[in-house]
Amino acid sequence: MKRPLKIGLLSPYSGIYPFYSAHLTAGILLGMNLDPFRQNQVQFIPAYTKLGSPAATQEAANKLIFFDQIDILSGLISYQSVPDLIPAIETHKKLGFFFDMGEYIPYFNHLSPDIFYSSQQIWQTQYALGNWAHNEYGDTGMMVMPLYESGYHLSNAFRHGAGDAGSTQMLSHIFPNKTGWGQAELDVFFDEVKKYAPSYVHAIFTGQQGNQFLTAWCNSGYHKQIPLLVAENMAYDDVLRDVAHLDLELYSAISWNYDSEDIRNREFVKKFESKGGQKANIFGLLGYEAGLALNAVKPQLEKQDWDGAKALLRKESLKGPRGERNFYPQSGFSLPITDIVRIKTTTNKIYKTVVSQGNGLKFDSANFKAIHEGCLSGWQNPYMCI
Repeated sequence: MKRPLKIGLLSPYSGIYPFYSAHLTAGILLGMNLDPFRQNQVQFIPAYTKLGSPAATQEAANKLIFFDQIDILSGLISYQSVPDLIPAIETHKKLGFFFDMGEYIPYFNHLSPDIFYSSQQIWQTQYALGNWAHNEYGDTGMMVMPLYESGYHLSNAFRHGAGDAGSTQMLSHIFPNKTGWGQAELDVFFDEVKKYAPSYVHAIFTGQQGNQFLTAWCNSGYHKQIPLLVAENMAYDDVLRDVAHLDLELYSAISWNYDSEDIRNREFVKKFESKGGQKANIFGLLGYEAGLALNAVKPQLEKQDWDGAKALLRKESLKGPRGERNFYPQSGFSLPITDIVRIKTTTNKIYKTVVSQGNGLKFDSANFKAIHEGCLSGWQNPYMCI
């Protein structure tokens, strides 16, 4: 009997999305045209990486490679961990296929011909949102975020997007890094809003802190008076559902539109929801895109022709729920289709209306270096792994 394909899954802790790993694996199998509950061709071997630091990630990867003898090393990682993974992957000729939310722009000096990525590319939607915000509302916007979110490339990508549209002024307010900041910190922020009267406010939060901020914003008197823009992860339906009763009106940029009538998107949503019994989500999507890629090189995987599989993955692109996708940074990721959406909520419904198409940032852009150098962060854990 032919043994199953063994995929090692690096799995950090996420208090915000505790079930992301199950959604990733279900998506992978569905993308490979396999039934998640009735298949024996693929075996997932998870390895806990705590909060996803490079040291914990490397330790788990070594276990998967040396002890579990996996064929493909996968899982949710930060680009900060990649330099520590490259030697083992290349020495032992493994195929690396990782997931990330796009909190960092890929590091071109830390790439490998053996490593591929399925990324949400939130930095791209941040750039597009900043570009649109300046064109729509003019200069002197204000960004607000906790210290955690400020340590990634998200705010800098937004700033560069606005700058490329002509912005010369951008205010910024960073909340202190302590658990459960309260009304005192919010009062300071709202005093600054009153003082500077920004043309718009852009919020970058994760998890319950995002909903805490949205509740405070609705109670502040500025709601529907000053346009509020939010990072993509704050606009997920499962996040907004908890605050939909606030009668929200805000804007965001999204790389995946659940309601898109594209035939490939409807196929994904139908597969995921009929097999998993849950609403399709971003982690299921990222897994599904990776599964499509692995399915495209299935003959090579079945023959254990790893070099052949990697060669195809380096040059091939495919059409998925988000349009054209490829997974090898050095070939230049396909520019994502970014929708700028107006979001309105009621107790029973979340409405998202596309109001514009966002501009992507090409991989030969000089902004790449500028964004990196403008945010030399020590933040090591993958986004939302807190």
